[in-house]
Amino acid sequence: MDALTPPSADSSAPAASAATPAPDRSRVHEVCAEPSIANHFLAELRDVTVQQDSLRFRRNLQRLGEIIAYRISSHLSYTDQSVRTPLGESSGKLLHDFPVLATVLRAGLPFHQGFLNYFDQSPSAFAAAYRIEGTAQVQVQVDYLSAPSLDERVLILADPMLASGKSLVQTYRAMLRFGTPRQVHIAAVIASPQGVEYVTREVPEATLWVAAIDQGLNEQAYIIPGLGDAGDLSYGSKL
Repeated sequence: MDALTPPSADSSAPAASAATPAPDRSRVHEVCAEPSIANHFLAELRDVTVQQDSLRFRRNLQRLGEIIAYRISSHLSYTDQSVRTPLGESSGKLLHDFPVLATVLRAGLPFHQGFLNYFDQSPSAFAAAYRIEGTAQVQVQVDYLSAPSLDERVLILADPMLASGKSLVQTYRAMLRFGTPRQVHIAAVIASPQGVEYVTREVPEATLWVAAIDQGLNEQAYIIPGLGDAGDLSYGSKL
């Protein structure tokens, strides 16, 4: 999403207790925990000087989407198949079925494109979500959904910033009206520890992929050090 949900938006979530299972961190993958070219793209995304070039900012979101898509691909199903070359035959492993790629408008579009560059035969799903303000508790409203059937499909839900996690969880639950996926992956570029905990608790069936997990959230629920507003940096500031 463009705007990040403040901490108070998660206040309605049930508090953790001794009876609540701890989040399964084995299903959380931090891609930039080990040095790779992904660290370079992430550093450029954060850099206030490089951020002045919106084309490069969008491209770096795409690149990280491509890298995470590749990582997720090793967890998918493949079929052995013979492939005829100009000089003979070879055997290969072909993706059994392409995942459904879902994202949240508008900040998620460049990140989504990175996944689509790799899963080029995938159908796409989109959600429009916004914050309802002016009340004691800020709520997230999902008012537009477009998706193919999700029944028994692999679903990858991608959004660059995982702050409180409420918007991603609400978007995922709203998409379940299109069916129940057999496998769920949630992807983000930068996450807060609070967001990781919330998503892994509320969507235990999902595997979470992030480039980096940052320090936490500030009073406005922006991730620190984060990178700012991904939607504005990609497409310009909004009213």
